[in-house]
Amino acid sequence: MTIPAAGTAEVVAEVVVVGAGAAGAASAYHLARLGHAVRLLDQASCFPRPKPCGGGMAASMQSLFPFDLSPVVDAVINQVRFTWCLEDSVTAELPGDAPFWIVRRSVLDAFLVEQARSAGASFEPGVAVQSLQRQGDRWQLRALGPGGQALEFQSQAVVIADGSGSQLAARHGLGPARPHFAETMAVEVDAEVAEPGTAHFEFGLVHHGFCWAFPRHGGFSIGVGTFIGRDPADANQVLSKLLPSLGLAADGGERRAGKLRIWDGHYPLHGRGENTGLVAVGDAASLCDPFLAEGIRPALISGCRAAEAIDAWLAGDGTALAGYSSYMRAEWGESMAWGKRIAQLFYRVPRVGYQLGVKRPTAPQRIAQILSGEMGYGDIAQRVIRRLLFQG
Repeated sequence: MTIPAAGTAEVVAEVVVVGAGAAGAASAYHLARLGHAVRLLDQASCFPRPKPCGGGMAASMQSLFPFDLSPVVDAVINQVRFTWCLEDSVTAELPGDAPFWIVRRSVLDAFLVEQARSAGASFEPGVAVQSLQRQGDRWQLRALGPGGQALEFQSQAVVIADGSGSQLAARHGLGPARPHFAETMAVEVDAEVAEPGTAHFEFGLVHHGFCWAFPRHGGFSIGVGTFIGRDPADANQVLSKLLPSLGLAADGGERRAGKLRIWDGHYPLHGRGENTGLVAVGDAASLCDPFLAEGIRPALISGCRAAEAIDAWLAGDGTALAGYSSYMRAEWGESMAWGKRIAQLFYRVPRVGYQLGVKRPTAPQRIAQILSGEMGYGDIAQRVIRRLLFQG
């Protein structure tokens, strides 16, 4: 580290990762494992920090890492229950062996950061990136560190992983210029869990959205989300009905409002021209599932694939970063395009959607397979859309 005359601390690295959530930490781990000098930054000074996230994660994500993820798993889900206004329930057994896990984001993020550090990445909490500019063949990041200290970082490549509130991605032409957000309220409740292997999705209480209740160690991760329309759900009113159905106090739990930056179209996730050397991952790349709000799986997939692409790009493959965008479009975006169409129809006529899209004999199993990563929305979309459009 050198200290310029102006008193600004300057750091040079091969790659700077902005944001130490699941996507950023996964990128930092793989880049460091591949031998690159990595700086992982996060604006939170206290880490790990809580996040408004249900914590559902496909167990297939284990294949992205050479280390065991079981230390972060709070619960193993073996069945999913769907209800309409807390009644008319349908239950589906999840396929395979432990296909869906519940994790706490603060625990998952901290675990991945520790793995990145063990692989050689440098982690710096309390660093808020203010600007990102290209200077010659390097990127210059200006930031404020702990206590307001001015910092500068220079790197050949930058991973933008600063979450749903990202300003950097759109500013540099990555992802949508005007992201679409779902309004959410997340609740953590400590309680005895009667069915520790059952995840619950409730579709009738929320206009243009749904509720979820996931068991975790010592309690529940509960949430309310609205996915279309401009009016956010009255989450507290919804929770006053949902929580008692689980044997909980109507006003219980620690509550956090948030916004999910959901998938809203195909966009480049890599910088082009003067923005070469940039990639966006996770929520900053607007990858969250627009129908079921799954965010951890695309965060981990994009974080790992972006690291592979940057590694190849630094080695001289000029097509590698474009290949990352193409990969995410093919492996995630094509499914999400169908998921968006299903969501637009389902959440506009949710009662019809529940009867025709969830209560059919095979539907719950199909949704369970989507959650576990065994199939995508494209595998069911045409039949579901036809039923919703023509109501059977």
